[in-house]
Amino acid sequence: MPGKKKASKKSNSGNVQILIGKLEVTRGGMGFVIIEGQEKDIIVKRENIGSALNGDIVQLEVRGYADNNKRPEGIIKSVIRRKQSEFSGRLEVHQHFSFLVPDSDKMPVDIYIPLHLLNGAKNGDKAIAKIVEWTGKTKNPVGEIISILTNESLNEIAMQSILTENGFPLTFPDDVLEDAARYPDVIDSKEVKKRRDMRGVLTVTIDPADAKDFDDAISFQSLKGGWYEVGVHIADVGHYIEAGSALDEEAYRRATSVYLPDRVLPMLPERLSNELCSLRPHEDKYTFSAIFKINKAGKVKDTWIGKTVIHSDRRYSYEEVQTIIEGAKGDNDKELLILNEMAQNLRAERFKHGAINFSSQEVRFKLDEKGVPIGIVIKESKEAHKLIEEFMLLANKTVAEYVSNYEVKGDKVPFPYRIHDDPDPEKLKMFALFAGRFGVKLEFSDPEGVAKSFNEMLASVNGKPEQHVLEQLGIRTMSKAVYTTQNAGHYGLGFEDYCHFTSPIRRYPDVLVHRILLECLEGRVKPIKDLEAKCRHCSDQERRAMDCERSANKYKQVEFMQQYVGEDFDAVISGVANFGFWAETVEHKCEGMVSITDLAEFDNFAFIEQEYALVGYSTGLRFGMGDKVKVRVVSTNLDKRQIDFAIMEVPKGTGKPSRKINTNKDAGRKFNDGKKKKKK
Repeated sequence: MPGKKKASKKSNSGNVQILIGKLEVTRGGMGFVIIEGQEKDIIVKRENIGSALNGDIVQLEVRGYADNNKRPEGIIKSVIRRKQSEFSGRLEVHQHFSFLVPDSDKMPVDIYIPLHLLNGAKNGDKAIAKIVEWTGKTKNPVGEIISILTNESLNEIAMQSILTENGFPLTFPDDVLEDAARYPDVIDSKEVKKRRDMRGVLTVTIDPADAKDFDDAISFQSLKGGWYEVGVHIADVGHYIEAGSALDEEAYRRATSVYLPDRVLPMLPERLSNELCSLRPHEDKYTFSAIFKINKAGKVKDTWIGKTVIHSDRRYSYEEVQTIIEGAKGDNDKELLILNEMAQNLRAERFKHGAINFSSQEVRFKLDEKGVPIGIVIKESKEAHKLIEEFMLLANKTVAEYVSNYEVKGDKVPFPYRIHDDPDPEKLKMFALFAGRFGVKLEFSDPEGVAKSFNEMLASVNGKPEQHVLEQLGIRTMSKAVYTTQNAGHYGLGFEDYCHFTSPIRRYPDVLVHRILLECLEGRVKPIKDLEAKCRHCSDQERRAMDCERSANKYKQVEFMQQYVGEDFDAVISGVANFGFWAETVEHKCEGMVSITDLAEFDNFAFIEQEYALVGYSTGLRFGMGDKVKVRVVSTNLDKRQIDFAIMEVPKGTGKPSRKINTNKDAGRKFNDGKKKKKK
């Protein structure tokens, strides 16, 4: 997110404001800078953008207004932070120079590649270039070829392009790799003496079957009187990442690992993420831990937080643990069943205190050796997943509570909380109206009532056809979780204090949490400079990573559905807009678009925003969220990551409208004004 306004300056030409914001560039080359807390964006004409690119955080000077509507106009003075420094494109090599012509239409200029920086690339090659110099005094940036994609598969080109488009570098700089390589493989006996030694306590990891980095482990031992000691042990990444080092700066720049269908782009080099910091079985590892004295009911009597050393006895997959929960015999089955009972009680207690019970359904692709999807698997969260989830939530909450109550000379310690604001009342009203169509009555008079109503709704529709659409729409009504130093609590989880402590291998905010937590424990707090700006950067990178994941999943959906062009499928309407609707196939969970233009043979349609529906102006024919439809796969486009559907069977139960649509009174309705086509 862009930064806050800076103080205005005066000049001979009148009032001048120096602001910081995020640049968005249109296809036509016009720029708009979004300023946090300011309603109107700043217009920047093409000639005043300089060397800034789409998504960059920039400093600009605002002197006047661009039009009669008093829209401010600015000139970009400098680039504070680049969104993207690597670009995919096609090479044009000439006798004395070469250029990379970028694929992205948001990159307005070609990248000049000196011949000695081609690194083996040839004319016409598909490649990725990294900008190495651009002062803004020259029209074109100078770049170096870092990857040649010509002989790669379409999948490889697509995945790398998705990552570079969103500003994630594909490789680590040499100084970062050198920094990571200097740490020894074995733990140090002097360091062990500074830590609580947990190597004699039963310790296990529970992760997906294909996981390569293990950043959390659970330890368990019985105590007297019905109490147990459960330790949540997190990879001590902070032991290896020194603040201000090349490794630390690169981790901050990335801020997150990115998970695509066929790969992980890690936040940390493999030397750390898969080796030194990974809590692999039968190896001694440094950890940062929260250790609880807890009973089967999930009541915590005592907590200890500090540095530890552990030895994982066993690696479990979620599937292995799930079979034990469902009655199978296996290693440590008694201990795992007790942990599961605790987790279930912790979960019930959360819901009692206002947490919302949204379930998750994950679509994963079966890929062949070339990354081509050959099948789709729907994975649902089961008790084994929830076991780990509840103990991670407990650790995150406990750490946040500890730091939020820690003061230095009466002042709170700046800390990167993970917050989730109350939902927007207007969105809740729209959702309540929609849910009413399914006979669901929601009570939204106060925040506690919202959570209770949501949970009652989710329980009542569990297993019914409308469950998925109500869950998805319900999630959309919620605010987005972000990192910030302003502790507003986590609404969705029902916690007053919450942070991310449990995944420092893949999330930079967790690294910051470890750093500050250690300072509090040792009584030597030194507030991190510009922590709120760092939180905004991490939130922004998280959103970019999600965009990568969505784009890659969409690419795989299109790739998978290519084989079904011309075939019909049952589908459910998953989204509605004024230009058409999206439908998701029931069998494969692949989403495509039905254009409003293609609906013109039935009627002209109004988009009724508050009802999430398109309604026929004359016939009353209705296409709404959650409606079942029959669609045909008409075309697929891998470049655009787009599937086009045609409607083959309309939703049942639609007919004449109960009243005529009044274009003057019905706010939020937009119409297809094209002439109605004759039926073929």
